[in-house]
Amino acid sequence: MSADQIVITGMGLVTPLGTGVEAVWKRLLGGESGIRPLVRFDVSDLNTKFAGQVPGAGEPDGLDPETVISTKDRKKIDAFTLFALAATEEALQQANWHPTAESEKNATATIIGTGIGGFPVITDAVRTLDTRGPRRISPFVVPAFLGNLAAGNVSIRYGFRGPIGAPVTACAAGLQAIGDGMRLIASGEADVVIAGGTEACIDRLTLAGFGAARALSTENDSPTTASKPYDSERAGFVLGEGAGIVVLERRSHAEKRGATPLVSLIGYGTSADAYHLTAGPADGSGAALAIQHALARANIASSDVNYINGHATSTPVGDAAEIAAMRSVFGDDLANIPVSSTKSSTGHMLGAAGSVEAIFTAMAVMTNKIPATLNFANADEGAEDLDFVPDLNRTANVQIAVCNAFGFGGVNASLVLEKI
Repeated sequence: MSADQIVITGMGLVTPLGTGVEAVWKRLLGGESGIRPLVRFDVSDLNTKFAGQVPGAGEPDGLDPETVISTKDRKKIDAFTLFALAATEEALQQANWHPTAESEKNATATIIGTGIGGFPVITDAVRTLDTRGPRRISPFVVPAFLGNLAAGNVSIRYGFRGPIGAPVTACAAGLQAIGDGMRLIASGEADVVIAGGTEACIDRLTLAGFGAARALSTENDSPTTASKPYDSERAGFVLGEGAGIVVLERRSHAEKRGATPLVSLIGYGTSADAYHLTAGPADGSGAALAIQHALARANIASSDVNYINGHATSTPVGDAAEIAAMRSVFGDDLANIPVSSTKSSTGHMLGAAGSVEAIFTAMAVMTNKIPATLNFANADEGAEDLDFVPDLNRTANVQIAVCNAFGFGGVNASLVLEKI
């Protein structure tokens, strides 16, 4: 393995399964679900009354905002920034990256994507404006909802003065942030990159909007089984929230400072469908292009892949297009490659999905454990030959894995990870 390979040295998670990589991974392998009825706001008139919600203080492995940011400063940010700050701290602790030299801070980049940013702040501000008038609007509304402010707050907190960015590419944002981070290291613009995605848009308007598009599951009587990726009985996706942050650097840089490389990132690809605002082409050609680019940059054959963490959101059109894309890339090899969707446990975290699932994929490579696709019973016609890892996690030799993320607007991203 080349010392110039880009590696992950730290990972942090905030998810509906809890906070902290080890706790979340244990629950994921245990087949637990983080999807539950909504109690944050009135859902009586909504068709969907549940979501994948981050557990709070007092709940097992919940997120206590007081441990992340002061009560005073909490009023200045939205939850998507809170999630990013919490996940970043965990990732930096694991990576042991606490630079004090100006040169090191200047060479540390911050790339944190999101799909929507501070959406609840916006909807709350509109209600305040309409009912109480403009004088009651907080001066922190705009900096709280801007999509780049998760990256901005992380950069400010730690003094990272390298390149900063925030892909706002719907459900591919988190994975594209990691890909952008790889490029910054490859070009020499940064030595270390804090990269990932964050999302906190569980809101009445979000649920109503996706509901109007008939994209959400409405199985209110059984939230934990509502997300059914790849299953012929699926009836829409489940909204989720969270953040996944990784620390990237070259292996030589990590080893020189005594850090432990966790997994190598050997390929990344991205593409556009140029087809439709909300749906990919039925043949999955755009998604296939991203996967092909990733495999080509990794310089591996499709038969070298041991696991695929699929984007599968539990919508008929999206799942079918991804299967078509994988078939076109992997051909006959696909039947021998386990494919699972961890959204069955977490729901769909939109802009955070790609980075959270990249961490799940990294854990699969590191531990030789493949997480299951929950709630899977019957494949679509024509997909009966594929291995969707139903219900139970599996022990397997995972040397190389692929993680996919696709989003509205026709954006596609794929990442290839390799065992160290």
